[in-house]
Amino acid sequence: MRLSRLSVLLPTVLLSACIIEAPGGATESERRQATVQQVPPLALKSGANLGGKVEIAGAMVQPGRVVPGEPAHVTVFFRVLQPLEDDYIVFVHVEDTEGKLERMNLDHKPASGVLPTTQWKPGETVRDEFTVSLPSGVSVRGINIWMGLWEPRTDTRLPLKNPQEVRNDGHDRILLATVPVAQR
Repeated sequence: MRLSRLSVLLPTVLLSACIIEAPGGATESERRQATVQQVPPLALKSGANLGGKVEIAGAMVQPGRVVPGEPAHVTVFFRVLQPLEDDYIVFVHVEDTEGKLERMNLDHKPASGVLPTTQWKPGETVRDEFTVSLPSGVSVRGINIWMGLWEPRTDTRLPLKNPQEVRNDGHDRILLATVPVAQR
Protein backbone atom coordinates (compact mmCIF):
# COMPACT_ATOMS: atom_id res chain seq x y z
CA MET A 1 0.00 0.00 0.00
CA ARG A 2 1.48 3.31 -1.07
CA LEU A 3 0.88 6.43 1.07
CA SER A 4 1.36 9.88 -0.28
CA ARG A 5 3.23 12.48 1.71
CA LEU A 6 -0.05 14.48 2.04
CA SER A 7 -2.00 11.59 3.59
CA VAL A 8 0.66 11.20 6.30
CA LEU A 9 0.87 14.93 7.05
CA LEU A 10 -2.87 15.65 7.05
CA PRO A 11 -3.74 13.78 10.28
CA THR A 12 -0.75 15.36 12.02
CA VAL A 13 -1.85 18.83 10.93
CA LEU A 14 -5.47 18.21 12.05
CA LEU A 15 -4.34 16.77 15.37
CA SER A 16 -2.13 19.72 16.15
CA ALA A 17 -4.90 22.15 15.16
CA CYS A 18 -7.28 20.49 17.61
CA ILE A 19 -4.77 20.59 20.41
CA ILE A 20 -4.04 24.27 19.86
CA GLU A 21 -7.73 25.27 19.66
CA ALA A 22 -9.18 23.07 22.42
CA PRO A 23 -8.19 24.71 25.72
CA GLY A 24 -9.92 28.07 26.34
CA GLY A 25 -10.64 28.72 22.67
CA ALA A 26 -13.58 31.06 23.34
CA THR A 27 -13.04 34.78 23.31
CA GLU A 28 -14.45 36.81 26.20
CA SER A 29 -17.31 37.97 23.95
CA GLU A 30 -18.11 34.37 22.91
CA ARG A 31 -17.99 33.28 26.56
CA ARG A 32 -20.54 36.00 27.53
CA GLN A 33 -22.85 34.84 24.73
CA ALA A 34 -22.58 31.19 25.72
CA THR A 35 -23.11 31.56 29.47
CA VAL A 36 -25.98 32.83 31.62
CA GLN A 37 -25.99 34.64 34.94
CA GLN A 38 -29.07 32.78 36.18
CA VAL A 39 -31.15 29.83 35.12
CA PRO A 40 -34.06 31.05 32.99
CA PRO A 41 -37.65 30.37 34.03
CA LEU A 42 -39.08 26.95 33.33
CA ALA A 43 -42.14 27.55 31.11
CA LEU A 44 -44.71 24.77 30.93
CA LYS A 45 -47.84 24.10 28.92
CA SER A 46 -50.48 21.91 30.56
CA GLY A 47 -53.93 21.72 29.00
CA ALA A 48 -55.44 19.90 32.00
CA ASN A 49 -59.22 20.27 31.89
CA LEU A 50 -60.76 20.40 35.37
CA GLY A 51 -64.45 19.56 35.42
CA GLY A 52 -65.01 21.12 32.00
CA LYS A 53 -64.88 24.44 33.85
CA VAL A 54 -61.20 25.39 34.09
CA GLU A 55 -58.12 24.60 32.04
CA ILE A 56 -54.63 24.83 33.46
CA ALA A 57 -53.25 26.68 30.45
CA GLY A 58 -49.65 26.74 31.60
CA ALA A 59 -47.19 27.65 34.30
CA MET A 60 -43.78 29.13 34.94
CA VAL A 61 -41.20 28.29 37.60
CA GLN A 62 -38.59 30.96 38.27
CA PRO A 63 -35.73 30.27 38.39
CA GLY A 64 -35.89 27.11 36.32
CA ARG A 65 -34.49 25.04 39.17
CA VAL A 66 -34.92 24.99 42.93
CA VAL A 67 -31.94 25.98 45.06
CA PRO A 68 -32.22 24.62 48.64
CA GLY A 69 -32.63 27.53 51.05
CA GLU A 70 -33.91 29.89 48.34
CA PRO A 71 -37.48 30.44 47.12
CA ALA A 72 -38.67 29.43 43.66
CA HIS A 73 -41.71 31.32 42.40
CA VAL A 74 -44.44 29.40 40.60
CA THR A 75 -47.06 31.12 38.45
CA VAL A 76 -50.03 29.12 37.14
CA PHE A 77 -52.48 30.34 34.51
CA PHE A 78 -56.08 29.10 34.77
CA ARG A 79 -58.27 29.62 31.69
CA VAL A 80 -61.92 29.82 32.75
CA LEU A 81 -64.24 27.77 30.52
CA GLN A 82 -67.50 27.78 32.51
CA PRO A 83 -68.75 29.48 35.70
CA LEU A 84 -67.87 27.75 38.97
CA GLU A 85 -70.59 27.36 41.62
CA ASP A 86 -68.18 26.64 44.48
CA ASP A 87 -65.15 28.40 45.88
CA TYR A 88 -62.24 26.07 45.29
CA ILE A 89 -58.85 26.06 46.93
CA VAL A 90 -55.73 25.52 44.82
CA PHE A 91 -54.15 22.44 46.33
CA VAL A 92 -50.41 22.03 45.76
CA HIS A 93 -48.39 19.01 46.82
CA VAL A 94 -44.61 19.19 46.48
CA GLU A 95 -42.79 15.86 46.62
CA ASP A 96 -39.17 15.08 45.87
CA THR A 97 -38.64 12.72 42.95
CA GLU A 98 -36.76 10.20 45.11
CA GLY A 99 -39.27 9.95 47.98
CA LYS A 100 -36.77 11.14 50.62
CA LEU A 101 -38.70 14.11 52.02
CA GLU A 102 -42.14 14.57 53.51
CA ARG A 103 -44.71 16.00 51.12
CA MET A 104 -45.22 19.75 51.41
CA ASN A 105 -48.80 21.00 51.20
CA LEU A 106 -49.01 24.52 49.81
CA ASP A 107 -52.81 24.78 49.57
CA HIS A 108 -54.06 28.33 49.16
CA LYS A 109 -56.88 30.54 47.94
CA PRO A 110 -56.41 31.36 44.24
CA ALA A 111 -55.04 34.72 43.09
CA SER A 112 -53.79 35.54 46.61
CA GLY A 113 -57.38 35.35 47.89
CA VAL A 114 -58.60 38.40 45.97
CA LEU A 115 -60.55 36.50 43.29
CA PRO A 116 -62.51 33.46 44.56
CA THR A 117 -63.38 30.89 41.90
CA THR A 118 -67.11 31.79 42.11
CA GLN A 119 -66.12 35.18 40.67
CA TRP A 120 -64.16 33.74 37.72
CA LYS A 121 -65.76 34.53 34.35
CA PRO A 122 -65.62 32.38 31.20
CA GLY A 123 -62.97 33.66 28.82
CA GLU A 124 -60.75 35.07 31.59
CA THR A 125 -57.30 33.76 32.41
CA VAL A 126 -56.58 33.94 36.13
CA ARG A 127 -52.99 34.13 37.36
CA ASP A 128 -52.15 32.33 40.59
CA GLU A 129 -48.77 32.51 42.33
CA PHE A 130 -47.09 30.64 45.14
CA THR A 131 -43.57 29.95 46.38
CA VAL A 132 -41.74 26.65 46.81
CA SER A 133 -38.79 26.41 49.19
CA LEU A 134 -36.64 23.50 50.21
CA PRO A 135 -34.59 23.59 53.42
CA SER A 136 -30.88 24.39 53.08
CA GLY A 137 -28.71 21.33 52.84
CA VAL A 138 -31.35 19.10 51.25
CA SER A 139 -29.85 16.78 48.67
CA VAL A 140 -32.46 15.61 46.16
CA ARG A 141 -32.34 15.63 42.36
CA GLY A 142 -35.75 17.14 41.69
CA ILE A 143 -39.23 17.89 42.92
CA ASN A 144 -42.65 17.14 41.50
CA ILE A 145 -45.30 19.84 41.81
CA TRP A 146 -48.77 18.26 41.86
CA MET A 147 -51.92 20.37 41.89
CA GLY A 148 -55.61 20.75 41.25
CA LEU A 149 -58.70 22.48 42.60
CA TRP A 150 -60.26 21.28 45.86
CA GLU A 151 -63.55 22.17 47.52
CA PRO A 152 -63.02 21.92 51.31
CA ARG A 153 -66.68 21.74 52.46
CA THR A 154 -67.27 18.48 50.56
CA ASP A 155 -63.60 17.42 50.44
CA THR A 156 -63.80 16.86 46.68
CA ARG A 157 -61.49 17.74 43.84
CA LEU A 158 -62.62 19.19 40.54
CA PRO A 159 -62.31 16.08 38.32
CA LEU A 160 -59.73 15.86 35.56
CA LYS A 161 -61.64 15.44 32.27
CA ASN A 162 -58.68 14.58 30.01
CA PRO A 163 -56.46 12.22 32.05
CA GLN A 164 -55.03 10.57 28.92
CA GLU A 165 -53.63 13.93 27.75
CA VAL A 166 -51.84 15.16 30.89
CA ARG A 167 -49.65 13.56 33.53
CA ASN A 168 -51.70 12.74 36.61
CA ASP A 169 -51.95 10.24 39.45
CA GLY A 170 -55.43 8.95 38.65
CA HIS A 171 -56.93 10.87 41.60
CA ASP A 172 -57.53 14.28 39.95
CA ARG A 173 -54.05 15.42 40.89
CA ILE A 174 -52.13 16.91 37.94
CA LEU A 175 -48.35 16.81 37.68
CA LEU A 176 -47.72 20.45 36.89
CA ALA A 177 -43.92 20.17 36.72
CA THR A 178 -40.84 18.21 37.60
CA VAL A 179 -38.25 20.79 38.57
CA PRO A 180 -34.53 20.07 39.00
CA VAL A 181 -32.88 20.88 42.32
CA ALA A 182 -29.46 22.53 42.29
CA GLN A 183 -26.72 20.47 43.90
CA ARG A 184 -24.27 22.30 46.14
